[in-house]
Amino acid sequence: MCEEDTDMAAHAESRKVYYAIFAALLTLTYLTVAVARVDLGRLNTIVALTIAVTKAVLVVLFFMHVRHSSRLTKLVVVGGFVWLALLIGLTMLDITSRGWLEIPGR
Repeated sequence: MCEEDTDMAAHAESRKVYYAIFAALLTLTYLTVAVARVDLGRLNTIVALTIAVTKAVLVVLFFMHVRHSSRLTKLVVVGGFVWLALLIGLTMLDITSRGWLEIPGR
C-alpha cells in the first residue's frame, strides 16, 4: 500500500454519511420536480440552477472526495464552478438584453 492509499483510507466517509448525502440528493431532486410545477415567473430558472449547483457541490465534495483532496484540486474545482457561473451569467445577460434595441424594419 502506498502513502496515498493510506491517506485516502484515513479520510474514508462512513456509510451513514453516504446515505445522508444520498437522501439529500433525492430530496433535492424531488424539490426540483416540485418547483418545476409551480410558476415562479423569472425565478424558475434561478431556483432550478441553485438546486442543481447544490446537488453538484454535494457530489463533488463527497462522492468525488474533493473534500479531503489537496488545495490544488480544490482550486481547480472552484475554478470550474467560477467558469460555469461566468458562462451561465453571460448567457442570461444575453437573453435578458435582447429586447433593448429596436431592429429597423420589424
